[in-house]
Amino acid sequence: MSGFSSHWLSLREPIDHQSRNAGLQHKLSHHFAAQETLALVDLGAGTGSNLRALAPYLPNAQSWRLIDYDRDLLQAARHFIRDWADQILQDNEVLQIQKGRKTIHVQFESHDLAQGIGPLIQSNCELVTAAAFFDLVSAHWIEGLCKDLAQHKLPLFTVLTYDGDEQWTPPHSADQAMLDAFHQHQASDKGFGAAAGPKATELLSSGFKALGYQVEIGSSPWVISSAHQDLIAALATGSAQAVRETGLVDEQSIAEWLAQHRSASQCKIGHQDLFAWLK
Repeated sequence: MSGFSSHWLSLREPIDHQSRNAGLQHKLSHHFAAQETLALVDLGAGTGSNLRALAPYLPNAQSWRLIDYDRDLLQAARHFIRDWADQILQDNEVLQIQKGRKTIHVQFESHDLAQGIGPLIQSNCELVTAAAFFDLVSAHWIEGLCKDLAQHKLPLFTVLTYDGDEQWTPPHSADQAMLDAFHQHQASDKGFGAAAGPKATELLSSGFKALGYQVEIGSSPWVISSAHQDLIAALATGSAQAVRETGLVDEQSIAEWLAQHRSASQCKIGHQDLFAWLK
């Protein structure tokens, strides 16, 4: 799977957290409200942002397994979670922290998710989570995930899956050509086969419904203002580089688009959250 830097993940974390769909997050919290403990597996965990966002809404005793192929990101996750904690209770193979009223055990596991998640959910798992992950994997991989979770009757809560919508302010005449080329690039193989891209949420929804799941989807767009100019600039730069790699847009158009959008006054990037569970 293509890597992401800890700097990029840190840059986007505040917007990620404020963009999550509050209604769907409340539904997840209510779903587990009667439980005193909860065991989770977090896919493509990166620096642990999903844990930091979700932990306040889940039972007071939590056990997380953070799964990522990149060992450097997992090491960064341990560092960031330590800094986020109110108190560190244990710090060896398993990190145990206190955050408010929550006691959280965290394991950091390097795993090639392209091989599937079957071995990860056979024990000590009551919920599978992910953030900004499923648009990177293939339709075939999503189909396998749905079947694996259904076999163990496990729910999925995933957030910030890219849905293909982008709006830049002020607009540029090359916006549509750039977006079309970006989608072409996004469909390339990220280590799982041809990536699902903006189709990912629909593939998850239809896959789970076919297996008898209840599915609810909520919108979670990034709305980035000039207060987060570093993120806007990084986003525009990354998008321009992806488009260059396709060869579908001429260099002058890319350069002009990038020069304008690096200092855009606002950028809106569409995402969707999804909760799938069995009654």
